[in-house]
Amino acid sequence: MGRRFGALIIDWVLCLLVANIFGGPIQHPWLPVLVLILEYGIFLGLFAQTPGMYITKVRCVNWHDGGRIGVLRALARGVLLALVVPALIMDEHRRGVHDRLVDSVIVDAPRG
Repeated sequence: MGRRFGALIIDWVLCLLVANIFGGPIQHPWLPVLVLILEYGIFLGLFAQTPGMYITKVRCVNWHDGGRIGVLRALARGVLLALVVPALIMDEHRRGVHDRLVDSVIVDAPRG
């Protein structure tokens, strides 16, 4: 749980930095959230890791086959994560509602 939260904090700080390039969260309060959703869509969909997940050594993969979840499901996961509540409701496999709805799971990244 700690690494997942650490990854989210790192990703959020990166999103705030990117949002500042385009005017900042003060002028556009939803901009960092939009950047976070896009970050999840691109990075999870294509690489199975956001920059924060890479640093904390976790990955987000398909629940059934361990492969990438794809851009559309990663975007949906990002939207659900932005709602916060789904991430707080976890099952016995530590999968939040956002993970269950898009059929994903957070796992340890392979050492390499």
